[in-house]
Amino acid sequence: MRLVTLILFASAFCFGQTNTAAPTAPSQATTPTPEAVMAPAAATASSADPNAVTIPAGTKIPLVLKQAISTKNGREDDAVYAETAFPFVLDGHILVPAGTYVQGRITHIERGGHIKGRAQVLMHFTSLIYPSGYTVMLPGYVDNTPGAEHSSVKDAEGTIRQDSQTGEKIEKVAGAAGTGAVIGGLSDGLKGAGIGAGIGGVVGSAIGLFGRGSDVRLDPGSSIEMIIQRPVTLDARKIQTVARANP
Repeated sequence: MRLVTLILFASAFCFGQTNTAAPTAPSQATTPTPEAVMAPAAATASSADPNAVTIPAGTKIPLVLKQAISTKNGREDDAVYAETAFPFVLDGHILVPAGTYVQGRITHIERGGHIKGRAQVLMHFTSLIYPSGYTVMLPGYVDNTPGAEHSSVKDAEGTIRQDSQTGEKIEKVAGAAGTGAVIGGLSDGLKGAGIGAGIGGVVGSAIGLFGRGSDVRLDPGSSIEMIIQRPVTLDARKIQTVARANP
């Protein structure tokens, strides 16, 4: 009897020991591996186009006009056609070859006034067209007009304005007055000279009143300088294709 009791007691003790064993350790948080940490960055890097190259804002590119532009017969929204006169090179690579077409349009045009106001024209460039047909949109305007006579760029927007003609108008009035004085003097002495000068002055003033100021005119082949307003992204593969086609 005592032996049976001891056996039961030992069995109960072992069972209790089994149930009170150390609790299972809580699951540990998974520590990200270096590969997992680098994965987003790698994905970001791979999403960027490795063939993209950029023409910086403020870049100046010399152009040659392909057609005449005049405030006498030009209209707003008329097309402007030009081509690059010299290749644009960045970090040893040609990004814009010579002979690349540049297209734009006239955004404002104004003829010279009868009494005041000078002729002026404003144009903006909108696209580059490579010889292969590869086309890139761009924002550009005129920075300088080294090929234009009697006109210049007047503001930061690239408005081309006719130079002042005040001296020419004064010369016309003075010339007309002098001619009138000579004619009057020949006909009626000093009194006639004064009358003739007055008539000549009136004629000269009428010339200035009814005649317009000179127009701005840029002939085909005129040199102008385009400035890029904002960065322009290009596809290097397409530029290289153009370079191989036009060595």
